[in-house]
Order: sequence, then C-alpha cells, then structure tokens
Amino acid sequence: MNSRVLSLLLLVGLFTSSCKLTQRTPKKALTYCERLAEANKPVDEKSKSKKNKSSITTPAVTPMILIETSLGNIKVKLYDNTPLHRDNFLKLVCEAYFDGTIFHRVISGFMIQGGDPNSKNAPSNAQLGIGGPSYTIPAEFNDANVHLKGALCAARQGDQVNPKKASSGSQFYIVQGNALTDVQLDQMERQKGIKYTPEQREAYKTKGGTPFLDRDYTVFGEVVDGWDVIDKIAATQTDRRNGDRPVQDVTVKMSVINE
Repeated sequence: MNSRVLSLLLLVGLFTSSCKLTQRTPKKALTYCERLAEANKPVDEKSKSKKNKSSITTPAVTPMILIETSLGNIKVKLYDNTPLHRDNFLKLVCEAYFDGTIFHRVISGFMIQGGDPNSKNAPSNAQLGIGGPSYTIPAEFNDANVHLKGALCAARQGDQVNPKKASSGSQFYIVQGNALTDVQLDQMERQKGIKYTPEQREAYKTKGGTPFLDRDYTVFGEVVDGWDVIDKIAATQTDRRNGDRPVQDVTVKMSVINE
C-alpha cells in the first residue's frame, strides 16, 4: 500500500470519527405542561418580542385529561369552542390544582361534582362547595354542547348573585342524568327556547342527560372513556345532611395526556 492511499484512509477514519463524536441525541419533545410553564416564565423586554406565547400554549390538537379516582379512571376531551374554559382547566391540571381533591357533591341520576380545593384532606363535617380561585370565567354557551351523560361542565353560583352565569374558576361536574322521552324534550325546547338536532334528541333518549341545565351552565368537554366510573361514583352512599358528600371520599388526581 503506497503512502498516498494510506493517507486517504487515515483522513476517512478521522472524518468518520469526528462525525460520531458530534452526533447529538435528539431533544425530547416538551409536554404541554412543560410548554405552558416555559411560556409563563418571566422574560425581559429584549426577549419578549422573540417569544411567541400563543405558539407554546396552544397545541395543534387539544390534549385530553385523565381523571384518576379511587373508583377508577375517567378520560375526558375538552372542547375548542369553549377556549376560556379549556385553557383554564388545562392550566389548573398542569399546576396539580385538583390533585388530592374529592368529588364533594354526588347525586345519583344527576351528576358528580368536584374541583373544590378546600376538599383536600377535609374533615367529614367540613362545609364544601364554596372553594376555588379568586376569579370566575365568563359563560361560553354553545348549542352544540349539551348536557348529555358524560358532559364536563362548569359549576357556578346561582342567578341571583350571578346573573351573567359566570363559571367557577375550578369547580366542575360530570353529568349522569337519565334517559328522556320525546315528550320531555319537546317540553324542554318550549321552556328554554332551544331546538335540539335529531342527533342530540337521539342521544338524550339513549344516553340520557340533564337538558334542563342547557344554556344555563357551560359545557366545555365530554367523557370519552370511563362511563362505568361515573355510575360507580354516582352510586356511592352520600350524606344528604352534609351537602350530598360521599360517606367514603372519592379522591381525584388529574394529568394531561394525548399530547
């Protein structure tokens, strides 16, 4: 082997070695909650113009939420047509705001309610249902979103003190409800000035729900898995003298999934 060939081989060896040294492990994609935390970091004036918060906080596909309870798991999707409620709920989940809370109000055939931060480790005689952040969320009514079984909805104060029907900053409920008849739906349409689509009527008759709440409480998501868990929670023994709180606490932990 002449010296020229040997020199070429050495050069090739050096080149391939340097390539191996400079190869980098691809960065792991940030989760939605990590992107949200990054977007909310304080930034100086020079970097503000370079940072596009909307591209960080608004995912291409809205993530789903996993609600882990002591009676099983529920998966919910959030609606993009209620962006204020969607973004607030995602923010609270990312902050672990709901972790350790309980479903503090449960009424079989109606709904299961949670989201009160005061319910964390609350004694059995504690008055619950009034806790939450120091803000409310403007109502986002949409006739496409109705109170079918599995609807994820925002709780709120009554009309006398809350005529604009603004939602609680954190408290929510999931509908159980009952199946309805055409006669009942006709009556509901007349009372509330609503015209249900054929698909909504069929769903109310088969899945059930609570149509008397439509246009009064914001529906901002729906259950996609864990229907049996709704029924298990709704069937728990409750104390009516204590705000329909389950005798045995049903605890909650939430996380963002499907990112």
